[in-house]
Amino acid sequence: MKSQLHIDHEKRVVELMIRIFCRKKEKNTILCPDCVELLHYAHSRLDRCPFGEKKKACKQCAIHCYKPAMREKMKQVMRFSGPRMILYAPVEAIRHILNNI
Repeated sequence: MKSQLHIDHEKRVVELMIRIFCRKKEKNTILCPDCVELLHYAHSRLDRCPFGEKKKACKQCAIHCYKPAMREKMKQVMRFSGPRMILYAPVEAIRHILNNI
């Protein structure tokens, strides 16, 4: 159960980051098709993560399960949204930082 809670938290953080990126960077009021695709892809990768509750940040992982194009898109999203998370979702941002230390 703890494993699923950790994965659910990761899913929430990824979704927040993608929503911030799509709204603030791409100026969309709702998720565009590319961001919806990235969100579904990220959730499917998290569902299949072999590390479960021991999962660390994807950038620290020895197994890079993202396709190269999706990995690049996610990097763009995280670079843009990461610093902004503290403004738009401060509790989630701090929790995410503490979970990935």
